[in-house]
Amino acid sequence: MKCSDQTSKKRYARLVYNRLLKQFPIATCDLNYDNPLQLLIATILSAQCTDKRVNEVTANLFADFHSPQDYVDAPNDVIMTYIHRAGFYRNKSKSIQKTCQRLIDHYNSQVPDDFESLTSLTGVGRKTAHVVRAYAFEHPAMICDTHVLRVSFRLGLTTSKDPYQVEMDLCALMPKSDWTMFCTVLLKHGRHTCASRTPQCANCMLKDRCLWVECD
Repeated sequence: MKCSDQTSKKRYARLVYNRLLKQFPIATCDLNYDNPLQLLIATILSAQCTDKRVNEVTANLFADFHSPQDYVDAPNDVIMTYIHRAGFYRNKSKSIQKTCQRLIDHYNSQVPDDFESLTSLTGVGRKTAHVVRAYAFEHPAMICDTHVLRVSFRLGLTTSKDPYQVEMDLCALMPKSDWTMFCTVLLKHGRHTCASRTPQCANCMLKDRCLWVECD
């Protein structure tokens, strides 16, 4: 269904949102965490890694590391031993220690909740900052991970594949209060139905509206 104006696009986005909410009425972050620091570390580890694997890694990591100082005090090779199964463990271990040192030096060992401060941390980009703001602090945020990028493009919610532009396009379609849940249900849909290589189009509740299916 092609939308010729912004009003039509907003109605279409609302239809998509309402349908996906029926499938995922309680859509939350799939990373396991008990506090903002744990979510920050888990999200850094999630780069190029599945949430399932990250949760396996952080089960032991979080049991032994409780504060930014714990990460800073540990030898780097010890942290690498904990996180090596998350991939890119050398770079990720350095990012974690640098981030924790900055938390100690500039934020009284607390994870900040504003976007600018979060993105000043090593290994923290727009997506990671939005994840922390949305799920740890309950601030509205449009998280554009690979699933959201793929699903929003296939559904015709955006014509871009650039993460920043997709974020802006999606934000313009929904009221701010719905940003977090909207991107979360898009993510869940991409993870469970609209997969990259083997999308389950026959079982998709949006197949009658999906531009990608129509173009095929």
